[in-house]
Amino acid sequence: MSARGPASAGELLQLVRSGRAVTRGALQHATGLSRATVGQRLDRLFRAGWLREGAVGPVGSPLGGRPSITLEFDDAHAVVLAADLETRHARAAVLSLTGEILAEHTGTLVVEDGPGIVLDELGRWFAELLEKAGRRAAEVCGIGLAVPGPVDTVTGRVVQPPIMPGWDGYDTTGRLARSFAEATGAAPVPVLVDNDANLMAYGEQRTGFPDCSAFVLVKVSTGIGAGVVVDGSIYRGIDGGAGDIGHIRVPAGADALCRCGSYGCLAAVASGGAVARRLAGGGVPAASGSDVRDLLAAGDPGAAALAREAGRQVGDVLATVVTLLNPGVLMIAGDLAGTPFLTGVRELLYQRALPRSTAHLDVVTSRLGDRAGLVGAGALVVEHLYAPQRVEERLAALGV
Repeated sequence: MSARGPASAGELLQLVRSGRAVTRGALQHATGLSRATVGQRLDRLFRAGWLREGAVGPVGSPLGGRPSITLEFDDAHAVVLAADLETRHARAAVLSLTGEILAEHTGTLVVEDGPGIVLDELGRWFAELLEKAGRRAAEVCGIGLAVPGPVDTVTGRVVQPPIMPGWDGYDTTGRLARSFAEATGAAPVPVLVDNDANLMAYGEQRTGFPDCSAFVLVKVSTGIGAGVVVDGSIYRGIDGGAGDIGHIRVPAGADALCRCGSYGCLAAVASGGAVARRLAGGGVPAASGSDVRDLLAAGDPGAAALAREAGRQVGDVLATVVTLLNPGVLMIAGDLAGTPFLTGVRELLYQRALPRSTAHLDVVTSRLGDRAGLVGAGALVVEHLYAPQRVEERLAALGV
């Protein structure tokens, strides 16, 4: 079971959570541990409140005997907090350990106001949401935060974000932990930060496409970013920069200045922000990707035409992405993720990519919608806190 030696309590919990072994007998068979040792390690998990007995299963032997009692991860013993920052608004939620949203809030929060103001406000939102959900702050085991920029996940710090002035290198995890503690009176909890497209991809893949071993999500809102999930794990590159396709240079953008300071970036010609600027230049009131989304929902023909052209620009770049990664699912999400944009993506993607690369590809739109980042952020926290090695550390800290 483990290269370190006999399976730990954390590894038994992982087997139960994954559904690979949900009875004591199955755990013995999967790990090679004795019945007594399995019982001792399960007892630690029961005392921590992380495991419970479920329904009585069928008799496992054809010779008869006592039916097996199934084991279940007890998702009621704690909750997770999650927040998803956009450029001008944010979402926050209380989630169960299995990803159910228990309370949710959406409001104006301007990322350009800087990390101190934004993170302190999130702390206040979390306090109100816990009260709304009827949960105590002491039940929170961790916080997940999705941000619209590259993140060094080792430090939790945002790295040179084009649309997050003042956030570069800031101690985001420490400040949000303190903001939560000050707003609730509870002890600080672990905070995990990742790029928004990464967490949207993680949430969508886990909930809707768990068997897809190569999954790509492209978020087109004020900017453009991609999240990649390979074999169930987020692919981040060596320092969190993977998926930043909005800053690939495209011929159509040669004269377009991007917010990163360069000319010719895909985001400068095909993002929701770029479409909004073109609409505003024609006299249509639009300042952001969310404004474009509202116009598309209202059936504005000018917005639809520009969204389709933006989709063609993105589809041209995605032909290379699909050829390189050979995903089973390509999901389009964000403010522009509607029929006009998707039509444009498909036009260029299937025209430019090799048939071999698209033969088994599903091009779809978001299933979780605005909640994808929240679900992914919550899942990131749970997978971190209940990973086998972390479980052993937490059990030791609890004295069980």
